[in-house]
Amino acid sequence: MFFSNSLESQLQNWNGIIRNQPKNPNAYIRRGMVNFQMAKIDESIQDFDTAEQLDNRLKPYLWQRGLSYYYAERFAEGAQQFEIDLTVNAQDVEETVWRYLCMARLVGVKEARNSLLTVKNDPRRIMQTVYNLYAGNCTPDDVLTVGKLEGDRGNFYSHLYLGLYYEAENNLDLAQEYIVKAADNYKIDDYMWYLAQVHKKLRAWA
Repeated sequence: MFFSNSLESQLQNWNGIIRNQPKNPNAYIRRGMVNFQMAKIDESIQDFDTAEQLDNRLKPYLWQRGLSYYYAERFAEGAQQFEIDLTVNAQDVEETVWRYLCMARLVGVKEARNSLLTVKNDPRRIMQTVYNLYAGNCTPDDVLTVGKLEGDRGNFYSHLYLGLYYEAENNLDLAQEYIVKAADNYKIDDYMWYLAQVHKKLRAWA
C-alpha cells in the first residue's frame, strides 16, 4: 500500500477525537482528509458532509470535498463546490482548474474551456502558467519549463496538472506518464501529493 502507517495512526487519532467531540466540525474535516489520503473516497465525503451539517458556514471552504467528488465521479457536485469556493477565494487557480476538470467530464473540454472562470492574481507562477495552459494560451512545454524553475514543488505541480489536463483530453497514456512522475519523483509535504497517489491507485497505474 502506498500510504504509511502514519495515516492509519492519524485516522485512529481523529476517530478518538470524534468519539469525544462528536459535534466538532473541524475534526470531521481532518478525518475526511485522512480518509481521502487513504483513497477512502466515499468515507471522506461523508465526513465533509457531516462538517457542513454541523456548521453550514463551512460550505465555501470545503475544497477538499470538491476533490473527493471528482474521484467519486460526482462531477456536477464537484463543479458546484468549486464555484462556491471561488466566491471566497477568487484568486486560486486550483479551484477554477478543478471546476474545469469536472466540467470537462460533464460537457467536454471545449465547453469547459469556454466556461473557465477568470483568475489573475494567483501568486504562484507555476499555477498561473497551468491556468494559461487550461485556457489555451500556452503549451505543455511552457508548464514544464516554469515548473523546473521552482524546484520539486514546481515540478510536482507541473506534472500533476499536465496529467490531469491530458486525462480531461482523454489522452490516458500521457495522463498516466505525468501523474505517475508527479507521485513518484517529486514527493512534497502537501495534500495534493497524496492526491497524486490516490489518482494513481484508483486508476491502477502502478
